[in-house]
Amino acid sequence: MPVVSSSVAPRPLAASLAKAAPAVISVGLLLMAWELYATYSGIKPTILPAPSRVFEQAMLNRDALIDNAIPTIRATLIGFACSLGAAFTLSMLVDFFQPLRRALFPVFIVSQTLPLVAIAPLVVLWFGFGLTPKIMLVALVTFFPMLVALVQGYEATEVEIGQMLRAMGAGRWRVFVLARLPSALPYFFAGLRISITYAVVGAIFAEYAGAAKGLGIYMLNAKNNFRPDLVLAAVGVSVALTLILFGLTVLLQRLAMPWERADPQSAGKGPWR
Repeated sequence: MPVVSSSVAPRPLAASLAKAAPAVISVGLLLMAWELYATYSGIKPTILPAPSRVFEQAMLNRDALIDNAIPTIRATLIGFACSLGAAFTLSMLVDFFQPLRRALFPVFIVSQTLPLVAIAPLVVLWFGFGLTPKIMLVALVTFFPMLVALVQGYEATEVEIGQMLRAMGAGRWRVFVLARLPSALPYFFAGLRISITYAVVGAIFAEYAGAAKGLGIYMLNAKNNFRPDLVLAAVGVSVALTLILFGLTVLLQRLAMPWERADPQSAGKGPWR
């Protein structure tokens, strides 16, 4: 048996490395092209810094970057948690009361047409430079994808499942818990992955409009001081935060939907197949 386990164990690692290789190679080629162009194009480093200079400045200013990243992370997580709670609550209400859907969805759609560049300064003006406007703007940009995904997931429930549960005496709430909610899980996690990529950007944009501390105001100050290398260093931190949060959503989906790993052919089709 030990012989079998030693021959099988490396396969998942090799498969993971094979999956990650194209992304690593493409990012590496992009950074290499950027480095070569910045070095040999004749453009001054104060206008177009090379990746090596950006990394060097990020290391030299790491304390300031970390200090400003913490408020951004706090606003992102709190705003996203509020958005998640609101999306889940409203999706249930909309699923149970169809007239409410016809009444609220136009409002939600209109909220997504509002230009963030115009709304963000107004929200900061109305609610100050504290945490509240950041939370509101993060919730505004992340709320709608999760709501639509959940509602679409409820509607994807197989009719036969609901009919069978009702024939067994299940009420509307039990049908929702046992059939509609599990069927919505793949859709929910798809919406969650989309929303989480917007969350950090929403927090940074809110800080850019007005804040005492955060990556957004750090970028603004660096831009005003003609330091594109520090702007790009802060951008790199925001990218890293987004990738970490995206990875956590993928991990959460694996934990919440173990049947997808057991049966990859059923991935995205819900637990009933």
